[in-house]
Amino acid sequence: MPPNINVRSRFELEYEKPVSSQATTKFESKVRKIELDEVVIDGGVYKIDSFNHPGGDSVRMFGGNDVTAQYKMMHPYHSERQLEKMKKVGTMSDWKTEFIYDSEFAQELKIEVAKVVKIGQEFGTTGFWFRLCFYVTIFITLQYIWVVKGSSILMAIVLGVSQASIGLNVQHDANHGALSKDPKWNDMFGFGASLIGGDKWTWMEQHTTHHAYTNHVDKDPDAVGAEPFVLFNKYDEGHPTRKSYHGLQAFYYIPMLSFYWLSSVFNPQVFDLKQTGALKAGMEMENEFIISRRKYAVLIRIFYIYCNVVCPFKFHAPLTAIWHFMLMGFTSSLTLAIPFSLSHNFINADRDPTEEARKSGKGVCWYRAQVESSCTYGAHISGYLTGGLNFQIEHHCFPRMSSAWYPYIMPTVKRVCKKHGVRYSYYPWFLQNLYSTVKYMHLTGHGLDAHDNPFTGNM
Repeated sequence: MPPNINVRSRFELEYEKPVSSQATTKFESKVRKIELDEVVIDGGVYKIDSFNHPGGDSVRMFGGNDVTAQYKMMHPYHSERQLEKMKKVGTMSDWKTEFIYDSEFAQELKIEVAKVVKIGQEFGTTGFWFRLCFYVTIFITLQYIWVVKGSSILMAIVLGVSQASIGLNVQHDANHGALSKDPKWNDMFGFGASLIGGDKWTWMEQHTTHHAYTNHVDKDPDAVGAEPFVLFNKYDEGHPTRKSYHGLQAFYYIPMLSFYWLSSVFNPQVFDLKQTGALKAGMEMENEFIISRRKYAVLIRIFYIYCNVVCPFKFHAPLTAIWHFMLMGFTSSLTLAIPFSLSHNFINADRDPTEEARKSGKGVCWYRAQVESSCTYGAHISGYLTGGLNFQIEHHCFPRMSSAWYPYIMPTVKRVCKKHGVRYSYYPWFLQNLYSTVKYMHLTGHGLDAHDNPFTGNM
């Protein structure tokens, strides 16, 4: 038990302390191949095809993979007792992990946060559901007008913002399993990703990988997703990825973000549901669950293109129609992508949280890595507009907690971070975070060290 905690919290009473997952953990059983209906957690191999997962059957999309990091982040209070509910069929020889999940900092952080948000009550509040209904109603109304009454410049802008708001405020919580304890609600509202031009399943493939390995030099899809046009990673001078034009990326990276919608809507990955970033990170995506969802992904994409791209041609000349849906896409892209770009790309961000593990062979604290590779800005109002994603540190430490709770746990997270010497980057205002990000992009574009401290507020 961490020092200075003299009371037994509900966390301590209901959950056993997990066994340490050190980077050098080894299992002496026979080497075996991971089948597509199996997952690996802490070196153990578990069957999931017949497992009645309380969070829904979307867990099957991870079949064939080592999901230790994904499991730990989605179930912060679980112990080996929960793993016993799955059928264990073997262990992996010489299994290793770069992270540990039960450091003194991690234990105290979870215990203290559980005092603010009780275990089992992490899901959407009444206020959250009111916000969700508001954004969904606006979206449905605007989409109806766009399809039935016709598009316009004003409609393109407001529909673009509305689609982005669904991405920020609805599908994000749902696809994290944080919207409701009932998986059916999460599954249903998770299709918001597909109804705004993305895809529910490829989003989950990419986003869960990003969360598990935030800013990991090899495994975070978001860290390399904009390459070769934009560099979020600092590559040394002479690195083949670095080009002369990256010296100007601070000026063009935001305009580049405006093409996010276009690259998403017309992305051929919808046919095989193999998200490129997650695939490069080593994720297996040929299991039965993903194969069975491909036809639905294609049908929903066709429906989206008809409603948002084809319908404007029914009311306008071709050039006007193209301008309308492209303006809608640009608006949606910027509203979505700018807040996300601030989250992990700022002055003092840890861009290589596993560097110590590679050098020393010792695991690094996963929770510390999440905090020091993320930042938080603003407070409640920013939360209402971004679905709580301005609280990026809180979100990355507790991704299955509804965004409605992040303002309430923020003081606790900051206090525990300060006690353990973990760097908590906070910007009181959005523009201060944006300034730090633009400066970071400039330094990274030139291959310079991005270590300064502008506008970080209380640390």
